[in-house]
Amino acid sequence: MADLKKNAIPKKAVAGTPTRDSVAEAIKFKKIQQRFPQQFEQVFPDKLAPRTVVIIPSLSMDEEILSKITGINHYEERMLCMLMLLRMPRTNVIYVTSETIDPIIIDYYLHLLPGITGYHAQRRLTLLSCHDSSPMPLTKKILERPRLMQRIKDFIPPEHEAHMSCFIVTEQERSLAVQLQIPIYGCDPDLYDLGSKSNGRKIFRECGLNVPPGVEDLSTEEDIINGLTKLKQQNPALRKGVVKVNDGFSGDGNAVFSYEDFDESNDLKNWIKEQLPIRLKMVAEELTYPLFLRKYASMGGIVEEFLEGDIKESPSVQCRITPTGAIEIISTHDQQLGGESGQVYIGAHFPASPEYAIELAVMGRCVAAALLKKGVLGRFAVDFISVKEETGWKHYPIEINLRKGGTTHPFLMLQFLTDGIYNEEQGLYYTSKGNLVRYYFCSDNLKNEKYKGLSPHDLIDIAMVNDLHYDGTSQEGVMFHLIGALSQFGKLGVVCIGSTPERAREFYAKIAEVLEKEC
Repeated sequence: MADLKKNAIPKKAVAGTPTRDSVAEAIKFKKIQQRFPQQFEQVFPDKLAPRTVVIIPSLSMDEEILSKITGINHYEERMLCMLMLLRMPRTNVIYVTSETIDPIIIDYYLHLLPGITGYHAQRRLTLLSCHDSSPMPLTKKILERPRLMQRIKDFIPPEHEAHMSCFIVTEQERSLAVQLQIPIYGCDPDLYDLGSKSNGRKIFRECGLNVPPGVEDLSTEEDIINGLTKLKQQNPALRKGVVKVNDGFSGDGNAVFSYEDFDESNDLKNWIKEQLPIRLKMVAEELTYPLFLRKYASMGGIVEEFLEGDIKESPSVQCRITPTGAIEIISTHDQQLGGESGQVYIGAHFPASPEYAIELAVMGRCVAAALLKKGVLGRFAVDFISVKEETGWKHYPIEINLRKGGTTHPFLMLQFLTDGIYNEEQGLYYTSKGNLVRYYFCSDNLKNEKYKGLSPHDLIDIAMVNDLHYDGTSQEGVMFHLIGALSQFGKLGVVCIGSTPERAREFYAKIAEVLEKEC
């Protein structure tokens, strides 16, 4: 296996398949995808239908930017919520990761399965690892390992319908789908650019939404200077501008420029040119100015106003376009952003504020309808900046994420555990048990240097002793994720479900208090 890693990716990893990244491969992928609507209509509604879901939680994005994210390989654990599919007794799951996941983490998820024993679920679960801790995207690692791809195929029973579920669908996931000969529940990578920052602004304008002042389709340092100059000329009171690469992740492709202390006696453009290397603060740690410019040149990007307000929120709406062309509003969230620049995704409250959750759903449907016309399939999210004014809330759409995101796995976990649904007309989530309303607070960034050295075994023991777990009877409690990142990086993720927003926050506060005491 080590020798395979050193070799270049084979042009034909499996005999009889098209050359990677070729026109023939793209055509073959479209033919494979044509089988998926029938599978969606016939297999998905039947909980007893034999099926196999291949989970590929790869963050197939820029490797240099990903390498700056603490514990990036452990983000592959966020899709472990998909193990809840094993509650269907004829469903198999194949879960592939860069590094081997500790068995106690798998046991932690399987014990949450309603109506299924751990033994029964374990027999239908296959865990495969690349044994590769590099920041290279997981899918790229898999494509370098023909024997691993063959093992994935071998674990799909011949009588099963199968599909791939991915965090994101790029050309790499398309290649893997062709190698495995199974469809993906996701968007064709030919449409991936629709989710870029530049194209997002264009789609928002098509929908008649309030697009923040800015400029798109930029690529050079000169473009950035011109864009920041234009923003300040249009709004002399502007204090900050945001520079974003088209394909960022969790805010780590963003940078903030401050106009503070600008003297109007100076030439604005020349002043920005001189100050840009000094004042442009990158969100991603260790991302230098020269590297940021290189990424900006290769990906393209935008410049837009840093929206401010006395009362400001960062909500999002999650949507899905099914293979049959139906549009579904899955959820709304109020995202919690942090970091020095206020651009880093920390966590989220579900659902979004009742003051505007219903309004977000309407705008989400508008964007979904525009994307449906362009051929988009699967889950995506629209992020907003919302500012409260005297006349009410004003919502500015800032980004389309044509992938799963930080709010995907918490909602999936809630849905799998409670078998409920989000009512977009009321902005509330109802469980199937007694039609109870549920809320949660989630975070991918519960972080403390003191947590370093705590193993997954330690965390599970602490959780059990301190009653920090999900109670299926009350349908409240806590679920942990990113558990594998705890010992080395001192960080983990949580989903805190409560009967009220306040109760969900109380669970989170208790977790922080207990971990502080235990450490």
